[in-house]
Amino acid sequence: MVVPYARGVFCPAYDDGRCRSCTLLAVPYHEQLAGKAAHTAGLLAPFGDIAWEAPVPSAPAGYRNKAKLVVGGTLDAPTLGILDVDHRGVDLQDCLLYEERLAATFPVLAAFVTRAGLVPYAVPERSGELKHLLVTVSPDGELMVRFVLRSTESLARIRKHLPALLAELPQVAVASVNVLPAHAALLEGEREILLTEASALRMRLGGIDLWLRPQGFFQTNSAVAAALYRQAATWLADDPPASLWDLYCGVGGFALHAAAATRPRVLGVETSEAAVAGARSSAASAGLDAEFVAGDATAFALGAPAADVPEVVVVNPPRRGIGAALAGWLEASGVPRVLYSSCHAESLATDLAAMPSLRPVRGRLLDMFPQTAHDEVLVELRRGA
Repeated sequence: MVVPYARGVFCPAYDDGRCRSCTLLAVPYHEQLAGKAAHTAGLLAPFGDIAWEAPVPSAPAGYRNKAKLVVGGTLDAPTLGILDVDHRGVDLQDCLLYEERLAATFPVLAAFVTRAGLVPYAVPERSGELKHLLVTVSPDGELMVRFVLRSTESLARIRKHLPALLAELPQVAVASVNVLPAHAALLEGEREILLTEASALRMRLGGIDLWLRPQGFFQTNSAVAAALYRQAATWLADDPPASLWDLYCGVGGFALHAAAATRPRVLGVETSEAAVAGARSSAASAGLDAEFVAGDATAFALGAPAADVPEVVVVNPPRRGIGAALAGWLEASGVPRVLYSSCHAESLATDLAAMPSLRPVRGRLLDMFPQTAHDEVLVELRRGA
C-alpha cells in the first residue's frame, strides 16, 4: 500500500535505507513534473522557439510493467531486488514502483526458486545458478517470466516444477530460460530457451497488439507509452507523410501507430532480431503495411540510396542519443521532418546541435519514470523552420 508523505509518497524500502534509487521520492509529484518540464525546456531553448504542449503525467507509483530482479540471498530465503555495495542481495519485493499485478507475482516466484532448487548466484564467490528474474506484465494482465541462469544445470528442475508454477500463476503466457555464463554486469545472455508454447507477450496499446518476445525492448510505463505513440501519430496526422522510417524501432510502437493513423510506407530498423520478429508479427496481426529489418540504425541510414530518403524519420535511441554519424546523416540527407523521442534530454541537446538545419518546432514531455530525474520527451523537427 502506498501512503502519502506530506511531501511525496511513502516507500518502505526507501524509508529503511534498503534502496535510494528514487531520488525525487520526497518531492510532491506536481513539483517533479514541473521541474522536469522546466529543465527540458531550458536545455532545448537555444535550438528554437518550441511550442510546448502540457506535460503528460503518470501514476506516481505502481507504473512499472517490467521487473528486473537480481536474485540473491540463499536457496531457502532468496532475495528479489538489487545488490548492495558488497554485491549481496537486497530484497525489494515491496518496491512501490511496480504494477500491482506484477508485484503480486514476487512471493510466488520466490517460493518457486526454493522449490525448484535454483541456487541464487553469489557475485563475490562466483557460485550459484540463478542470476536474475525478469518479469513483464501486459496491459491485459498476462505475464512473461524469464529465468536468467549461469548454465543449463537447473533447466530440468525448472521444467519439472513449471506446471505447478503455471497453476499458481495462470496468467503466465510466456516463460523462458536465458543463459548468461559470463561473470559480468549484464542483464541477460544471447541464448534463450522457451519453456512455453507461446513465444511472445501481447502488449495491447492504442488498439494495436504489439508482440513482445524475450530480449525485445518495450517502454517501462505502458500508460505513458500509449500516450507517447498517440502523440506521435497525432502530429503525423497534421501533415500525413507518404513514407516514414522508424529507426531504433523496438517492437514497432511508433511505426505501427503511424501506419494505422496515416498509412505511409513504413520501414522500421532495429538491432534486436527478437524485437523485429515481434514487430513483423504485430504488423501482420493488425493488417498494416509495414516492413521491419534487423540492423544498426546508423549503418542502415548511411547505406541507403539518396532516392530512398523518406518524408519523415522517427528516432527513439537509447540514452546516449543517435550520435554524431546519424545526426550528420540527418542534417545532410534533406529529410524534411524528424520526430525524436528521447529518454535523456542532454543527449538530445547534443544531437540537435549537430543538426542545425532541423529545428524543433513543438515538443511534449511525458513522465515515463516518476520519482526519478528521468523522463521522455518527444520533439518534432522541421528543416528550415
